[in-house]
Amino acid sequence: SYFCSVYNRRDKICHSCFRRQDKLQRCGQCKFAQYCDKTCQSAGWKEHKLECGAIKAFGAIGDNFGKAPNENIRLAARIMWRLDKEGGVMSDMQMTSLDDLENHISDMPEDDLKELKVDIHNFLDYWPRNSKQHRVDDISHIFGVINCNGFTVSDQRGLNAVGVGLFPNLCLVNHDCWPNCTVILNHGNQSAVNTVYHSQMRIELRALGKIEPGEEVTVSYVDFLNVTEDRQRQLKMHYFFDCTCEHCKGHIKDDLKMGGKEVDGVKVPEEQVKEVTEYSLQMLQKMDKARLEGNYHEVIKICRECMEKQEPVLADTHIYQLRMWSTASEVSAYLQFIDEAADYARKMVDGYNKLYHPCNAHLGMATMRAGVTHWQAGKIEVGHGMICKAYAILQRTHGPTHPITKDLEAMRMQTEMELRMFRENEYIYKSMREAALKNQPMNMMNEPMAESVKNLFRRQKK
Repeated sequence: SYFCSVYNRRDKICHSCFRRQDKLQRCGQCKFAQYCDKTCQSAGWKEHKLECGAIKAFGAIGDNFGKAPNENIRLAARIMWRLDKEGGVMSDMQMTSLDDLENHISDMPEDDLKELKVDIHNFLDYWPRNSKQHRVDDISHIFGVINCNGFTVSDQRGLNAVGVGLFPNLCLVNHDCWPNCTVILNHGNQSAVNTVYHSQMRIELRALGKIEPGEEVTVSYVDFLNVTEDRQRQLKMHYFFDCTCEHCKGHIKDDLKMGGKEVDGVKVPEEQVKEVTEYSLQMLQKMDKARLEGNYHEVIKICRECMEKQEPVLADTHIYQLRMWSTASEVSAYLQFIDEAADYARKMVDGYNKLYHPCNAHLGMATMRAGVTHWQAGKIEVGHGMICKAYAILQRTHGPTHPITKDLEAMRMQTEMELRMFRENEYIYKSMREAALKNQPMNMMNEPMAESVKNLFRRQKK
């Protein structure tokens, strides 16, 4: 069993399958929900039926005019309606009830408690008078469970956060910073003409390697691309526990993540590394602001200026330099600076390979992106190699039937064919490629998103 709701941002996201589409059909009643087509609208009607009227009524109240409640309120309402109809355990596959999950309300800081009270107030305005009425304590419990067990829902590309979900069975899996499993959202298939071939969206817990009998199954609630202190602070703030995993106890790889460059066996002085690290943090904040404003030429300017100071001083695994390379690659590709984007992407992936678990989903997705960028830049040998490596990782993390893996398999076959042509006659291959690009210019990359999927287990701040 699962529950999901889409963010209130007016993104082009289907509210049933969570796929990103250019053309969507809006619900004729509430004018809020939107769908790929009638197939998706029919598939989503069971969940949307009760909320449709509630959204319409909520948007007619005073200050709420024309608005829908936030995703947490809509998610809480969906959960309450399902509980009223089906009870606490909704299928034979569900291993825990929502009543048994911790809400950690007593551990919340004061600011979060204020947000909780506002959400409950708005929930009571939203909840229909003709639905079963609930005690405030029961409503608070559901919000508390969403707060510390919410799961970030991604679009079908797996790169951008589009909503929040709650998957009760997943709440039973404990955290480790270097886990033996990963969690992937499979959007299923609702597009086949014959409904027999439809499959529902589902959450998959996938092993990253061999797990011994009796060994605990673990996943990571936070991105490993943070130093121990930051990971522990995030875990304490959002999940209310102190991590004592081996990587935290040993501060494993922290030295690489904040380290200085070594030139001919001589390390850059620590004082210089500290100075550039502090400068990088300030520039990352400036870069994030420009990115949120959609000022991508300013983003590139900030990145170039910062990287000029970083590269002679910081190690190629320093996380601030990796973040600059990652953003510079994505935004350069969007602005069609493809050669530059490929160079940044290669440096980013080289650093990731030294830090991440070899079967990490973030590493696989980053390698895929880098491979595609090299392919677009005409660097077919490097591009094909990266796409093959990404395919091997995603086979493990996402599985062979996942839409992203299938897309990557098609890319792998295409680049393999092009690589054979390149090796047989480099001149003819480049001539054909230039002619193809001249006749059909390369499509613009998707606009960089402010909310990318890095931490799947995290509460969305409003």
